[in-house]
Formats: sequence, structure tokens, C-alpha cells
Amino acid sequence: MIDPRRLRILRAVADHRTVTAAAAALYLTPSAVSQQLAALEQETGHALLTRSGRGVRLTAAGEILLAHTHEVLAQLERAEAELAAYAGGTAGEVTVAAFATGIAEVLAPAIARLAREHPGIRLRVRDAEGDESLPLVLAGDADIALAVEYRGAPGADDGRLSVVPLYAEPFDAVLPAAHPLADLPEVSLPDLSDSDWVGQYPGNPCHDVTLLACELAGFQPRLRHSSDDFRAVTALVGAGAGVALVPRSALRGMDLKEVQVRPVAGLPATRRVFAATRRGAETHPLLAPILEALTREASRLDTRG
Repeated sequence: MIDPRRLRILRAVADHRTVTAAAAALYLTPSAVSQQLAALEQETGHALLTRSGRGVRLTAAGEILLAHTHEVLAQLERAEAELAAYAGGTAGEVTVAAFATGIAEVLAPAIARLAREHPGIRLRVRDAEGDESLPLVLAGDADIALAVEYRGAPGADDGRLSVVPLYAEPFDAVLPAAHPLADLPEVSLPDLSDSDWVGQYPGNPCHDVTLLACELAGFQPRLRHSSDDFRAVTALVGAGAGVALVPRSALRGMDLKEVQVRPVAGLPATRRVFAATRRGAETHPLLAPILEALTREASRLDTRG
């Protein structure tokens, strides 16, 4: 009989590629993880891992078991959800990991709505960049992620997650007030190919959006300055340090006296925001109302500027 607790360890190792990293994510020691994996190999009668450089990778048998692992763990989440519903589980604490703009635009209004409609649900918010929240959910450190699509993000067919699309918003070009293109009604990205740029650090999903948009426009942006804080990015642009692409909602409420904000001509850079839970948990009586509230607040969000 396969112990499902060991399946969680197998999935963590598959996600993190090293025993040490998986142990840290699971709050276990590496030796404990290795012992559990050895026991799992004895239970299945197959070698599940092989060395690959400084890490490990799954064998063919390990890949087969991993595919079943996603289904088994999702079914356990569904069982917990149904038991909670049976017990009338409409009170408790839920942790939501979300990026700053998502908190301001969608999550905070959703919390206000939930306080009125589901007073028994208490939310604990963790500020996490768009690429940091999904690992928190998968590790069990958060129940819901408010995340942004990024290169390398789990796809819609990922067996570990249940994804709810929320909204998409364009990035606007932010230019110094004295920029030669500042008086145009919209800006073409190729016209900014010779400019210095202000952007986010690698790993931030908005960094990927900027790079991809410029690549599609036929150039690599000359990134001179980096900050993950949009107010800092806008301030640097206002000081003449460069140009930038900034999500439209992030500009709302900012002091924009020193910059000009213009829509991008053609197909604009866009970020897509979604909520995600561990697959099978989306019907949990504590999580379902939160996902519904996030969806309703996202539908009210005006991304037209």
C-alpha cells in the first residue's frame, strides 16, 4: 500500500529538483525526505529517482507515479472539501498570497465583501510577487494564490492546480514629460528601441512581459535601472532616467505630473491575472466564497484607464 504522505514528498522533489530544496519546502530534514523516498521505492518496487548533475530527476516509473500523485492528492483535497461542507465548515482562516496591485485592486474589495456576506471567513494576506504565490500554494503555506502568468508558470492543464481566470490588463508606456514622443496619442514600441529603460528585476512576471513585448517589436530593451516597485519605476522615468512599461492599474492613484502615460500602439503588452488553489480544493466551503468574491470584484475592475 502506498502512503499518500510520501506522494507529497515525491511531488515536492519533482517540483524543486533537489532533495535539499524539497526538504526546505516541506519543513523536513534532507535525511527524512531521503528516508521517505526510499520507503516509497520499496512500496512501489521501482526506482523513482536518478541523479542528474547536482540534483535529481524522476525515472520513467517516477513520472508514471507522479501523474497518479496529482490525481490522488486532488481527490484528497476534494474529500476534505466535502467533509468540511458536511460539517457546515463556513468559519475559519484562509491564507491568500497575492501581489501588491492585485491586493489593492481585487483582494481588498473582496475582503470587504466577504466581511458582509461570509463573516465567519477570516483572511490572512501574504504579499508575494506574481511568481512567488503558486509555490506557496503548492507547498501548503497558502490556500489561494492571486498570481500573474509568467514564463515557466504552470499551464492550465497542470494536474496540481485549479485555476480561475480573473482579468487581463494592458501595460502603458510611461515617458518623461519632455520626451519627444510624449505628445503623441499612442506610442509605438519600435520608436523606443534607442531609449534607456526602467524595468523590474528578472524573475518578476512584469520583467518577462516587458522583454517579450520588446522582442516582438524587434529589439532588446536597454535596461539601465531596475525596481519591483512601480512608484519607484515611475519616479525614475519622471527624472529622465528612461522609459518603462507599467500595468495600467498600477498607475492608478500615482502622482504623474513628471511623466506622460500613453497607450501602446498595436497589440499592447498584457498581463493576465488568475486565482489558483490546489486541485480539488476549489469547492471547499471556505475557499469557494473567496474565489467567487475575487471573480466578482475582478469583473468590476476597469482596466481601460
